[in-house]
Amino acid sequence: MFLTKNTRKKAVVVFIIIAALIFGYQIFFKKNKTDLVLFNVVKGDVTQEVSETGQVQKGEEIDLNFKTAGRIESVSIRAGDKVISGQELARMDTQQLQIQLGEAQSALNVIEAKRDDANLSLDAARQELADTIATQNEKVDKEYKDAITVVDDVYLNAYNAFAFMDLLKRTYFTSYPTQESGKIFDNVFEIEKVIGVIEVHVDEIKKGFDKEKINSALDELGDEIIAVRNQLEQARITIETSSYRSIVSNTDKSSLDAHKSNINGVYSDFVAAKADISLAEITARAAINSAESTVYILENQLNVDRDGLYESQVNEARLRVRLLAEQIEDATLKSPVDGQVARVNKKAGETAQPADLEPVISVLPLIPFEVETDIYEEDVVKINVGNPVDISLVPFPDKIFAGMVVAIDPAEKIIDGVIYYEVNIVFVDDVPQNLKPGMTADVNIRTGLREGVIIIPEEALSSDNGKKTVQVMKNRKIEEREIRVGLEGSDGMVEVLSGLQEGEKVVIRQ
Repeated sequence: MFLTKNTRKKAVVVFIIIAALIFGYQIFFKKNKTDLVLFNVVKGDVTQEVSETGQVQKGEEIDLNFKTAGRIESVSIRAGDKVISGQELARMDTQQLQIQLGEAQSALNVIEAKRDDANLSLDAARQELADTIATQNEKVDKEYKDAITVVDDVYLNAYNAFAFMDLLKRTYFTSYPTQESGKIFDNVFEIEKVIGVIEVHVDEIKKGFDKEKINSALDELGDEIIAVRNQLEQARITIETSSYRSIVSNTDKSSLDAHKSNINGVYSDFVAAKADISLAEITARAAINSAESTVYILENQLNVDRDGLYESQVNEARLRVRLLAEQIEDATLKSPVDGQVARVNKKAGETAQPADLEPVISVLPLIPFEVETDIYEEDVVKINVGNPVDISLVPFPDKIFAGMVVAIDPAEKIIDGVIYYEVNIVFVDDVPQNLKPGMTADVNIRTGLREGVIIIPEEALSSDNGKKTVQVMKNRKIEEREIRVGLEGSDGMVEVLSGLQEGEKVVIRQ
């Protein structure tokens, strides 16, 4: 088969269009496609580090001061004493801090106990909700079943009324046509029609327990019952006319009155059944709403995802305990190195200030070397005296030496227009015998550590007006959630203080 010239042109045009569409899809859609990665929220450790390069220098005296102001309770060394790394040198009075720590721990215990009680209450409330739903549904179902019985009674009494009226018609009103007999015939005919309607509803509701069908029947049967009653009342008037008053027996008149009374009775039962259903449903809804409200309040108070009342209180109480414990720890002045006490400038009973010109104690290191490094102003605020340091020396590439920050110069250095602060680091272990001043040292200062905390990748975070949010995948849907973060690690992991719990999945967009 050969293609004509025009056909070949059309084929080429179509091919070019298809190729352009495919190319456009590859360039535009794939370029703009966003891949989603889910990260399982876990517990782990977060380490924050500041890395810089410094130089080995001859060791100098290390000046030691307390981090906070207070009264010195004891000084356990004298000038000239030899000390080892970690040895207590002086202690500040921590009695008030100990009291506050005890109170904070007690407060934490109380809040955790309340949270545990609330968890138990939530379990009980959920069970109460389930029981309430079951009980109230049973009560509502009972009223609907009672209504079915009432509908049966309506049909039975309407049919009995019809049967009597048919007998009355045949007994007194078929001999010859009269105006009265015409009315009785109409009464019987109308009642028979009503019975047909009632029978349809009875058949429907007996096919299965269906509340909608029962309600539908109840909505319509009221008018049908009244229609039967009206026909009976008209028949009663007819048989009291002068032509039939003496013909219709008193017994039949009494029977007609009885059927009319029965219809009035089932109408009253019918109205009561509708009212009972309505009352049962209102009562059920109120009881279930009350139980649901209790569950909702407790769930919100205990909600870890949304910083519930108890979660927030527990986090705040734990933070206070941790801060007080850290303050108590900082109230003990320890030697950062093995060495000798050079000077003691304070005595027990005196007050110490972090900004005192004279240090509380000066220690001369046993190891005659230290590392000096300049830290950028944005990073120096993360560093504290006592931070552990990993030291790598260029001449000894296969070994990491342990160190500690012992001093941060309060005076700035301006290097190429940028502000730095000098930080002094001492070795806390043995160093190589061939170590020389001027050697290059790479230092990793561990400025923070949180162990066994909830962690997520930094790239999962978004910031808006100071608020931190993440996207959480829940029930195959992505929801935005605000969280509180703590320490931001140098490895890209971030501590989550509240708003997420272990096992949830956060979205990372790539």
